[in-house]
Amino acid sequence: MTTPDPGPTPSPASEPAPGAVSVRAEGVGASAGRVAWVGADGRTLSARCRLGRGGVVAADAKREGDGATPAGRWPLRRLYYRADRLTRPETALATTALDQLWSWCDAPDHPAYNRRLDTPPAASHERLWRSDRRYDLIVPLGYNDDPPLPGRGSAIFLHLTDTPDRPTAGCVAMDRDDLLALLAALTPASMMVIDAP
Repeated sequence: MTTPDPGPTPSPASEPAPGAVSVRAEGVGASAGRVAWVGADGRTLSARCRLGRGGVVAADAKREGDGATPAGRWPLRRLYYRADRLTRPETALATTALDQLWSWCDAPDHPAYNRRLDTPPAASHERLWRSDRRYDLIVPLGYNDDPPLPGRGSAIFLHLTDTPDRPTAGCVAMDRDDLLALLAALTPASMMVIDAP
């Protein structure tokens, strides 16, 4: 549940700068952590999140398939959502309803590596239209996308968690109500700052 951050001596993870979303793992190699942001009312809010099964690693150490979440400062590119399951969420981010055929290429040798595609390629890819609810809300992070470097990791998203204790494959995942509250506070200039412990 989203709660005001009660800490009397805020750390960088619990006192983000306006427009910043701070993510901090619970410890070295941990796949659980906290997300903190400044809400519309000016209060700092925080919520539990799930991180990659490989913990948080330096961005230059991130590799495709390692299950790690890359540390660094990443733009929040846009919001994709399942219009058949949710009304358009309140956010200032560019927002697009997902299409059933869309996928994300995760094949390092493919020209569309770490890009959304309108139709699934013959190469390795991740379907964005899922039977579970994890991708009902997806915000791609601006990690390894300008330009994508083969093998450095792909499909790093902010998305929903469907099981509170299940790590991700490298993404940041939150409960639905928490992610909706965060989306309402985001702007096109918002950045996600993922700190290694």
